[in-house]
Amino acid sequence: MNLSRLLQTIGVQADSPEAQTSPIGSVHYDSRDVVPQGLFVAIKGFKFDGHDFIDDAVQRGASAIVAQYPVAADVPVVTVADTRKALASLADTFFGHPSRELTLIGITGTNGKTTTAYILESILREAGFNAGVIGTVNYRYNQKVFDNPVTTPESLDLQRILREMKDDGVSHVVMEVSSHAIDLDRIFRCDLDVAVFTNLSQDHLDYHQDMQSYWECKKRLFTEHLLEGNAPGRKTAVVNADTSKGRQLIKEVSCPCVAVGHAPENPVRPIAIDMGLKGINGTIDISGDTILFQSKLAGRHNLENILCAAGAATALNLSPQCIQAGIENISAVPGRLQRVPGPEKRPVFVDYAHTPDALENVLQALKALGPDKLICIFGCGGDRDRTKRPMMGEISGRLSDLTIVTSDNPRTEQPAAIITDILPGVKAACRTEYHPEDLRNGWQKKGYLVEPDRKQAIRLGIEAAKAGDIVVIAGKGHETYQIVGDQTLAFSDVEEAAAVIGN
Repeated sequence: MNLSRLLQTIGVQADSPEAQTSPIGSVHYDSRDVVPQGLFVAIKGFKFDGHDFIDDAVQRGASAIVAQYPVAADVPVVTVADTRKALASLADTFFGHPSRELTLIGITGTNGKTTTAYILESILREAGFNAGVIGTVNYRYNQKVFDNPVTTPESLDLQRILREMKDDGVSHVVMEVSSHAIDLDRIFRCDLDVAVFTNLSQDHLDYHQDMQSYWECKKRLFTEHLLEGNAPGRKTAVVNADTSKGRQLIKEVSCPCVAVGHAPENPVRPIAIDMGLKGINGTIDISGDTILFQSKLAGRHNLENILCAAGAATALNLSPQCIQAGIENISAVPGRLQRVPGPEKRPVFVDYAHTPDALENVLQALKALGPDKLICIFGCGGDRDRTKRPMMGEISGRLSDLTIVTSDNPRTEQPAAIITDILPGVKAACRTEYHPEDLRNGWQKKGYLVEPDRKQAIRLGIEAAKAGDIVVIAGKGHETYQIVGDQTLAFSDVEEAAAVIGN
């Protein structure tokens, strides 16, 4: 592909005939990846600015540069108003517009994206489709599984993955869409067929600054991105109407909308639901058709995820039989109320809950199961929204019988400083502070304990539990690492819990 054809995508021309015919064999946004005949697009990241690495890109063989302001280089330089949008457009063209050849479903919301994606993937496979998933846990297709460092990849990587999926026979892709991906134009030029809204609660305020900005960003998936691309008349929004923001969104979308939730006017709604430790059983009404289902997923929040997946399947005209089978085929989602193998009467769960709303949902779901005592082990990530720390402390202190405050991914912050931010919320809900020896000698009153060492905190929490108690380890879920300073250390809540249970 020559430079001139690529540049037509972003509405500019090369400044010389030689540059126009320059062959482009690859596109890059990281100078370290540049190879001869590569096109380097300089974008500004969270820590580094690609414009500072243009010389490095040229030395590695870049044939041309796309920049956001004039720069000097020994190769043609094209200046554009927004290099992030330019990168997305160039990647879409370079990889042959893969999203146009796929049925693409985007799922956004503070919580529930991953579980909804797993359920929908299962439904699609029951319907006979070859489904791929791009999400927080990984990206996967055709029994191939790849690490995914961010929920929604950078636009260049995303378009490459979509092309790989299409070329390998994938027909439908379920994609988790983060607010960062929307704001940073990672999904620009993605031709969505269905967009799903799960919920909105406090998170990422270190980035968005306030809830209104966060909401406006999420909403753009439906008011901007869903309406772009081919065949706009086929596009459908699926919205959780059991949330206030969902009901607001329904009034603002201009495309067909499938509302899911308990209200009788919703085309997808639950009836006669029974919840317990072993899962959710009940009936879902889908525009007059009813399906009986038995899900191994627990908690009201997972009922909402099931409804969102069923709504997306309805938007895709999948049969009630496929929806039922797909729901029932999911036994667990990695790190989402994941049961650690162990004694039946002293269950231990691991969950990714790292926002106030997610933590409250998980604790309420477990509390509804009627444990003698509920033990919660959690911390908060460093270099992230500090305002949610005392909120999460209060939620755990209020809903748990024992809260063990520990370290999560402290990143560049001191774990003790993060714990100090959490404790006012905990203390507002429970007054009794325990020490490790207190737990070993038996404890009765509602209280809390501070143990910065996460491994030791997990051991203390599990060993403090008796038959009839439930333990939940919250915050990291599926993650197999802990970020301390600039190091990424191996650490798995599931493995640590299993080791304690096995001793």
